[in-house]
Amino acid sequence: MEGQRRLRVGQEAGADLVGTDQRVLRAAVDRVGELGGGVVEVGPGVYTMHDALQLRSGVSVLGAGAATILRKAPGVQSPLLTDADYGEEAISLLDGTGFDPGCGVAIWDAAADGFGHTVAHILEQLPMTAPDAHELRDGHGSGGWDALTSLRAPVGRARSVRVSVPMQNDYEIKRGAQAATLYPIVSGDGVANARLAALAVEGPGVAEPVLNGCRGGGIYLYRCQQVAIEDCTVQGYHGDGISFQLSHDVRVERCLCRGNAGLGIHPGSGSQRPVVLDCQCVGNGQIGLYLCWRVKGGRFARLLLQENGRDGLSIGHKDTDNEFADLICERNRRYGIHFREEPGALAGHRNRFLRTRVLDNGRGGLCIEGATKGLRFTDLELVQSGAGSEGSAAIRLGPAAEEPILDGVRLIGYAGLGLDPSVQ
Repeated sequence: MEGQRRLRVGQEAGADLVGTDQRVLRAAVDRVGELGGGVVEVGPGVYTMHDALQLRSGVSVLGAGAATILRKAPGVQSPLLTDADYGEEAISLLDGTGFDPGCGVAIWDAAADGFGHTVAHILEQLPMTAPDAHELRDGHGSGGWDALTSLRAPVGRARSVRVSVPMQNDYEIKRGAQAATLYPIVSGDGVANARLAALAVEGPGVAEPVLNGCRGGGIYLYRCQQVAIEDCTVQGYHGDGISFQLSHDVRVERCLCRGNAGLGIHPGSGSQRPVVLDCQCVGNGQIGLYLCWRVKGGRFARLLLQENGRDGLSIGHKDTDNEFADLICERNRRYGIHFREEPGALAGHRNRFLRTRVLDNGRGGLCIEGATKGLRFTDLELVQSGAGSEGSAAIRLGPAAEEPILDGVRLIGYAGLGLDPSVQ
């Protein structure tokens, strides 16, 4: 770190840049990035995030631990007034109150799932002009005029805005097309050799729609390389805590994902060689650690996956050749560890587990579905104390799954190993 460019952001005089929201953070990160990289130090205080802090290649963002809080601003939501077509760069809103330039925004309809959402930021408000004045920008409609003739629009509330990303799908009124000020709180897109450390990321403390982890998260990376996330807490976000998609050699160390509506930590979509160490995923709405599709060559060690709404750990589509060590999966509502249903060519093969403790999960310890093969557990402890144990089994094995290699198993509270083929 010696000799690197450094900028100090704070909320009091004496900092290089003074402010209380995402604008000062983005200004600092952008400036250091433009100078070729360095360090942005973020002092104590609550920074209200109306849009994501965008990471830059070669830039480290270092907070002051729990005293540096990046808190998402409360969101607003509105139906669209008219269909938003694939590639269009604007949306028309039934009630545009709160959809202001500079805010983040997500657009979707009932058919959008996973990567089907569009997540962008609002660039400008557009005039509500007549159809014959409809302006074209580089072949993309600028929008705006459709709202003029709509009788559904509250007087003075209809608004059209231009956004930073073309629509990723067709969003149709007949499928309930919506927009809301939803966005990651910290985001990286195409970033390499960056670091985020020692800060707290928080949801707004009010109910919002859930943003799918393929397009968002409290901390979200897309097509990134060699990014480190260290000593961060993500809590209360209406989506995943930490999500990284199509991102390689990501390291997540000493992080806590707690009470998020979606998944705790979500490596996915072909993310190769992830390293997740000394982390806790506690009380998230769905799954603690979720390996999505094609996660390979990962190392996951010293993790606590506790009291999540479904499973502690979930593995599935082409998630092969990963190593897990010193996991504790306890008191999750369904299974401690779940291998998802996939045919032979697509299952999560050849994953290795060392020193794994699976305790008091609602439906049982391990559930191995699909044509999953080549699993090895060395030093496995399966515990069921009786609380919430109705219908539980030490291991549930699907009809196409190969029995795992078990090298050293300790059972507490189970009558026997009981490989149970009745997967439910």
